[in-house]
Amino acid sequence: MNISKLMATTLFFITATLSAQEIANHAFGLRLGESDGFGAELSYQKSIGRYSRLELNAGYRDSREFDAFKATLLYQNVFSIDGIFNWYYGFGGGAGSAKFELIPDVNNPNNAIEPEGGLFVFAAGDIGIEANLNLPLVISLDIRPEIGILGYESFDDRFEFDVALGIRYQF
Repeated sequence: MNISKLMATTLFFITATLSAQEIANHAFGLRLGESDGFGAELSYQKSIGRYSRLELNAGYRDSREFDAFKATLLYQNVFSIDGIFNWYYGFGGGAGSAKFELIPDVNNPNNAIEPEGGLFVFAAGDIGIEANLNLPLVISLDIRPEIGILGYESFDDRFEFDVALGIRYQF
């Protein structure tokens, strides 16, 4: 009797997983975030399986200390929570370029020092929640922890949290 209950419960969960909400084939929009400055990214998602997708983001980050362009590619697994809500996690990486603002030289106020900047490479994770509205829109909130792998001295091995709101049109 216990084995039949276990099999029925297992069959129920397998069926519930298989009938979960499918993700859009394509989604394009904006990802607006904050990590040491406001950043806006163009964001494109492409499903590569029933419950997985690739996400490509390219954008500009601006703060008082630097301006940066970066591109990120992530692989994500998507799971249905209930109704219109999904949660997802993923991993990937990216690259970019940063230029820092001049800072005054403490020894000579007439001189300015240009901090080292340049190209950088990072690894990233991703976890978030999204609402797949009855409209062709998806709204998401995610956290993308990033760690510097290669780059200028003040970037290497630096850990950042990029929190963002995404709004995408799905088609």
